[in-house]
Amino acid sequence: MRRLDCKKIVVATHNAGKLREIADLIGPYGFETESVTELGLLVPEETGTRFEENAYIKAFSAAKATGFPALSDDSGLEVDALNGAPGVYTADWAEQSDGTRDFFKAMEKIENALQKSDATEAVSRSGRFVSVICIAWPDDHAEYFRGEVEGTLVWPPRGNDGFGFDPIFQPEGYSRTFGEMTVHQKHGWKLGHKTALSHRARAFKHFAESLLENR
Repeated sequence: MRRLDCKKIVVATHNAGKLREIADLIGPYGFETESVTELGLLVPEETGTRFEENAYIKAFSAAKATGFPALSDDSGLEVDALNGAPGVYTADWAEQSDGTRDFFKAMEKIENALQKSDATEAVSRSGRFVSVICIAWPDDHAEYFRGEVEGTLVWPPRGNDGFGFDPIFQPEGYSRTFGEMTVHQKHGWKLGHKTALSHRARAFKHFAESLLENR
């Protein structure tokens, strides 16, 4: 495990929702962060078939371009009744012909697929959010941290907070969807806490405990 001695980290995402969540999680550690959007870097093509592969592509591209360690997150929704789809292709399900993303239509697509699979009862609508955080250095070294949270797919969508598929995902043991939670409630974790709720917070907790704490 490599020490993270640099006080600056490039956040390799153009996703505004992810950027807010990552900045919120890393803020208490006193790191200077700068996003690839702020730096004007291009989005690399995500050609991987695993979360780890795409996380690495994004992180290493940013690290090589800037000379600083770069952190990326690749995440997605796995629905059991759909054989794990959309999985690593989660964002692609929201792609529109004009190049924009419409996550409400993507949520409808998931619901229609669940209905066609006769997954109408909660017991048959299980799934999970997965997040893989990659921290990469300009010399090609990388570390990976994975987080998952189990839950149920609900319909209709509930809540206007969060982003992506949050309004249809109700985490196990909770009565609200991620879309009905504030960012801090969704994380369910902050510096010093022993547990975390969201997939991204769980992955970040592993990252923080390994590389940021007791430095």
